[in-house]
Amino acid sequence: MNATATSSSPTFPALLARLLREDPGRPLVTFYDDATGERTELSVVTYANWVSKNANLLLEELDVEPGDAVLVDLPGHWLVPVFLGAAWSIGAAVTTDPAAAHRVVVCGPDTLEAHAADPAGPLVLACSLHAFATRFATPLPPGVVDHGSAWPGQGDVLVAPEPVEPDAPGWAGADGSRSQAELLAAARAQPLPGGGRLLTDHHPLEPGHLVADLLAPLLQGGSVVQVRHADPASWTRRAEQERADVVRRAG
Repeated sequence: MNATATSSSPTFPALLARLLREDPGRPLVTFYDDATGERTELSVVTYANWVSKNANLLLEELDVEPGDAVLVDLPGHWLVPVFLGAAWSIGAAVTTDPAAAHRVVVCGPDTLEAHAADPAGPLVLACSLHAFATRFATPLPPGVVDHGSAWPGQGDVLVAPEPVEPDAPGWAGADGSRSQAELLAAARAQPLPGGGRLLTDHHPLEPGHLVADLLAPLLQGGSVVQVRHADPASWTRRAEQERADVVRRAG
């Protein structure tokens, strides 16, 4: 594990900048969907590019401002860590609680209809969850933004409206609010062995897993292998192929 990566990173932008300086080409987030056969791997630099593009999308097209909250209602998918990073890069919080005040909903096809039903509700950014984050094949309800159409035109460089401070909101929900500094401090307190490469089929936004199964590996110089629709028969072989230091299975 890279010792410098475990040193103090008070904000997510500071953490991502550190990772880019240290080893931009190494794998950071690897995603499998065993139902579709998809495998997507994001290196540090590729992940940072996705974060910048989607941060610009939130900021410039969806009018998310520092201090706002973004409701992320996606299944376990590589876009979840992307949208977490995008929100945190502009000083916005993330929530999974529909009762929490939020500016934008980011959803997948399964919950699109429910979120689009209220024309007076928050803006809806819908993700097809197709490979390569492409657009929906059919028209969306009026007012819904197709993520696959919106992200390609966004800039690769993020110019945040103001520096993100450690006390910027990171999480907002029924279980309370936590700043970016608090989330990262909690991640720093959960050390991982070896190179910190984690294989898991936990959803990163389920209670307790945001810190343990996403932020802790990233903060400590490790990486995440995230599996959706995990095939039990392939689990042991995948752990070997991905050289996982830690394996955490749902249930």
